[in-house]
Amino acid sequence: MKARRKARGLALQALYELDCTTHPLEQVIRARLDDATLSDDGETFVFALVNGVIAHSAELDTLIQKYAPEWPLDQMAIVDKTVLRIAIWEFAISRTTPMKVAINEAVELAKIYGSEAAARFVNGVLGTLVSKEHEIMREIATKP
Repeated sequence: MKARRKARGLALQALYELDCTTHPLEQVIRARLDDATLSDDGETFVFALVNGVIAHSAELDTLIQKYAPEWPLDQMAIVDKTVLRIAIWEFAISRTTPMKVAINEAVELAKIYGSEAAARFVNGVLGTLVSKEHEIMREIATKP
């Protein structure tokens, strides 16, 4: 498994746990990293993903709802919602990953961690966002 995909998987696991429990952030991330073998860059990436998604979760959820309203967040599986948040954070907020790469990685995470239909669902939601990329970037650029 590629190092960045492994880091994304660990970030997904941490975010999932944080979404379902009241465990402290640092403890959750440390527990995930203690069970894994990652380079320093990989660990830094996990921290960036988890902290970035948490810091921007309301904004990410707003984008998902605005551009994919046929999929209500409250009816979405936590894994699927978390995978979407990670992908959108990577390409739209941190801008560290090209959109197509973020989508491909999200689909792969959904295949590994989600239900049988998760990959198709994640691809569909993110595919809807592709045609809105410039609009999303403008919207995020205007945020304080």
